[in-house]
Amino acid sequence: MAAAADIVGNAKAAENKVSMCIGCHGIPGYKATFPEVYQVPMLGGQSAKYIESALKAYQKGDRKMPTMHGIAASLSDQDMADIAAYYSQQK
Repeated sequence: MAAAADIVGNAKAAENKVSMCIGCHGIPGYKATFPEVYQVPMLGGQSAKYIESALKAYQKGDRKMPTMHGIAASLSDQDMADIAAYYSQQK
């Protein structure tokens, strides 16, 4: 098993993994209403390190958002690195 430090994100591999993200994060100005109303951030152009860190925090429950916790819980470290690489290259 590769250590987390050995995992390198592959933006091309993420193309089949980001469909669950696009529904909220791909809509400019989108606001979610569960569990409360808030502005959903756009992911394109964020740093890969930030996206990976946020996904891991949702996965562990350190960040409190039920929808994101459910999604992050289903991701492997490689999935998170791939998704982070993909969005860090977007505008």
